[in-house]
Amino acid sequence: MSFFKFMVYKIKKIVLILSNEIIKLSNSVCLLFSVSPECSQKERRPSLSLEDLRFLSQLTESFVKLENSIQELFAETLSLLQMPRSSPGILEKSKREVMVEKLIANENNTLPEALLPVKEATLLEFGWRNAFKEVPLAIAHCISAAIEGFSTQVLQQEQTERTSSVSYTINLVNVPQLCPEGHIFPGEEQPKRVAKFCSDIMEKLDTMLPLALACRDDSPQEIRENLVEAYSKVATAVLERLQERGKEVPSRAPLKNLHSILSSAVYVSQRFTHYDNLMKETTKKPIFLVPVQRYQEFINTVQFQVTDYCTRVCAMSILQDAESHHWDDYKAFYEGERCSFAIQMWHYFSLALHHDLWTILPPKLAQEILAEMLEKSLGLLASRYARAHPSPKRTAQIRLDVMAILIFTENMLWSICSSEQEILNPHKFNNHKIFKIHTHCNNLFTTLAILTSPLTELYKTFQHGVDESPSNSLTPLFNQPLHWISCMSHFYPSLLRPQSAGGLTAQGQLKLLLSQPCCKWNLLLDTLLHSGGLIPRILLKSSKQAAGMESKQSAGGSLVGAIFEVLYHCHLSPQTFGNVFMSHMEEEQLWDFLFNIPVSSFTESQPEVIHCLRLALMDSVKDTVQQIISIMRCRRNSETNLNKPRVPDHLLQSIPQGWNYIPRDSKGKESNKGITELAAQAVSIVLSKLPTVIACLPPTIKYFFFLSERKMSKNLAELKKAGLLVWNLIIIICRIFEDGNTVERLTGSSLDRWSKEKLGLICLCLESILGKQSNPSQLTQKVILSIERQKPNWMEQQLLKARTLSIQCAFTRMEENSGSEGEAALELTEQKTNAMVLDLCHKPGGSKYLQQIYHIMQLNEEYLKEQLFAMNGSEEKPLLIRPLKVALRDEDQPPAFNPFHVHKVVSESMLDQVATVTWCCDWSNLLPNYLGLNKMTFGPPMEELEKVPKELKGSATL
Repeated sequence: MSFFKFMVYKIKKIVLILSNEIIKLSNSVCLLFSVSPECSQKERRPSLSLEDLRFLSQLTESFVKLENSIQELFAETLSLLQMPRSSPGILEKSKREVMVEKLIANENNTLPEALLPVKEATLLEFGWRNAFKEVPLAIAHCISAAIEGFSTQVLQQEQTERTSSVSYTINLVNVPQLCPEGHIFPGEEQPKRVAKFCSDIMEKLDTMLPLALACRDDSPQEIRENLVEAYSKVATAVLERLQERGKEVPSRAPLKNLHSILSSAVYVSQRFTHYDNLMKETTKKPIFLVPVQRYQEFINTVQFQVTDYCTRVCAMSILQDAESHHWDDYKAFYEGERCSFAIQMWHYFSLALHHDLWTILPPKLAQEILAEMLEKSLGLLASRYARAHPSPKRTAQIRLDVMAILIFTENMLWSICSSEQEILNPHKFNNHKIFKIHTHCNNLFTTLAILTSPLTELYKTFQHGVDESPSNSLTPLFNQPLHWISCMSHFYPSLLRPQSAGGLTAQGQLKLLLSQPCCKWNLLLDTLLHSGGLIPRILLKSSKQAAGMESKQSAGGSLVGAIFEVLYHCHLSPQTFGNVFMSHMEEEQLWDFLFNIPVSSFTESQPEVIHCLRLALMDSVKDTVQQIISIMRCRRNSETNLNKPRVPDHLLQSIPQGWNYIPRDSKGKESNKGITELAAQAVSIVLSKLPTVIACLPPTIKYFFFLSERKMSKNLAELKKAGLLVWNLIIIICRIFEDGNTVERLTGSSLDRWSKEKLGLICLCLESILGKQSNPSQLTQKVILSIERQKPNWMEQQLLKARTLSIQCAFTRMEENSGSEGEAALELTEQKTNAMVLDLCHKPGGSKYLQQIYHIMQLNEEYLKEQLFAMNGSEEKPLLIRPLKVALRDEDQPPAFNPFHVHKVVSESMLDQVATVTWCCDWSNLLPNYLGLNKMTFGPPMEELEKVPKELKGSATL
């Protein structure tokens, strides 16, 4: 009997046992249906409640998961049996047959003859679906009625609440968190909040879905057909309710309802798309194609309705301000010390829209709507101000209005741009809305230059007339979308710097990250790696003060550990890991710990970074430790077998001398030779594997130890000629051998006294090779000499090879970074970031570490900005380190939009309207850029200039 037949028999036996259990459960299901299997369908008409359906669905889901697990086990067994016999880990045929015979002999029941023949393609048959065949047809109709009845009840409840409520605002709930298998859309496309009635209905549909997925070709189709029909009716009813609520805006309901309707429609559409993808595995065709298409058409309609309504509100209501925009008035508007009311209201409306979109809609859709609204409103503003002909008293108001618009727009750009390339190079990025926004801003600044520049500067620039010849003098200007940003830098320093000026600083990178509607891993990793890990260094400085609060985070772990794990796996940027933790080690004075890393997890007062280094290095030498422990176990077993009863002396005397028999006691005298061979073998394994271990370590850890060697004193440097990394790896192996608990945790084997003694000898030999043992014992010297006799100079060569591999990575990375410059370096950085994010998210806990760091950066945004400003500024007194917020308190909850708070923030940090009177541009450098404009463009200022007497032109009194 072959091993293959035996494994198939075992799996079928498991399936048979499970099938029996399922038959018992099916009888329970029949009792649940209030009808016995023997009853005819005509005798009774069963009823089924929603709770009964839920129980049946959960039971079906458990069966499906169990079936999939058995099929995976069966497929894994088949692939294992199809491996070549010479492959490691596969038993030979003779040994395999012996094992099978022993296992079969222990079975209580003999193998049924019907199970012995095995075909080449063996398929597992699961009989649990036969339980559905006992379900009468009326049950299927009952399922459909139960689902439709529940959805109708939820919709009626929503109508009742709306009628009894004072306001028409839709009741919203957070989108429930689904398992990873339920996310077929990326995070930036998933809604944040949806209507409560939509969430309640879809939650029940999710619960009933396993009933439809369990139905296949070999089982009755009535259940799935009725479920699909019921789902389609529910989708139609929900869509009609959303359409009805959408018609109430803006006559009876606020604009926020449109955002809620749009988000709810996206949520329902995504759930039905998910259902469709799951059912395609059995139906091979789309089931919910029509409902999904109808929802998509409705989503496009509502999205257009939102942007169109916002644009019309700005054009016909907010920006209609007769008092503010009375340009030919010869009376100054508030002495020229404040901008128009319309501009201020436009900014408040944009921020309120930003708040609602960010808290309700999917992030990507929210950015699209805000960008479109901003682009259209800016186009309207640019057109209106270009047609303005202000009186001399109203010129200051024009200047302040345009400056306010540009500053407000610069602040909004951080939110609608999703990457550094998009915000720095909009003309190269495939986003026409962003490019149009920059075009409108450049046009507004052109208006500012034409209408508000001093006549003296105009005369100096245009005293020889404008250049009316066809020229490309303006081409370079309009090919620079960030031209208006550079012009504003004279009076409003912006974090948005062109690529030619060095790109974004760490402050700009932080602002771009935290302005997004959701966490974007690429931006987060870019921010952490920016400026040599400047932000992680600030977080690590404050992590000590937050240690008490971090203890409350049982699931997330510590901040230091999260930063270590993220930067540790950034293999393409080892310098950041080295710089960040070198600075941390220096500030905390942890060098003594680094030179003697403990391996025991119970060590008191162990710094977190040392704990992380210990785990990383222990994981790299785990295979080496397991191999040595395996050799020790084999040697121990062989010596145990030799422990036979001692031969009596009178029998030894009777043995002829010609037999050359050596008593066991005499063999014991030569046991030192066996111990020496065992220790030499173990030491050779450690040294032979050492270069491989170092080669497999990530570049981050090697670069860190390379930098750490520079901090070593001269005495320590002499002891560590093999290098700090090699030293720590060997010392950690020795510490593992000395700690029985660590050995048992890594290998699963407990050590007896004999094994501990032999491992102690191996540790002494390794320490002696490193030079840590000044006076080694004779046995230790004997082990080292035995290795030296067999392989002269081999130990020194292995240590040198290991040290070379540990240093080589550092020089390679330094050469690579020195060769990349400019825009090519930025593109390479984006490619590297994408690769590192992908690799990090596939690591255990990688995405959780990123989320934890992002959450802490959100809570401490203002603190990080203050620290970055202090580092970039010229302040001699550094800011005090404050404890980090690591948990969201009640007072930290995001409040509703408050225009008074916004006004306070804008006045303090963005636009001090009184101070703008003293702002001035560098007109001598700005105006020559507009020499290529049409002569009619400068009509108003030229008319004023012609009125000036010739003798006063160019004078200071002009």
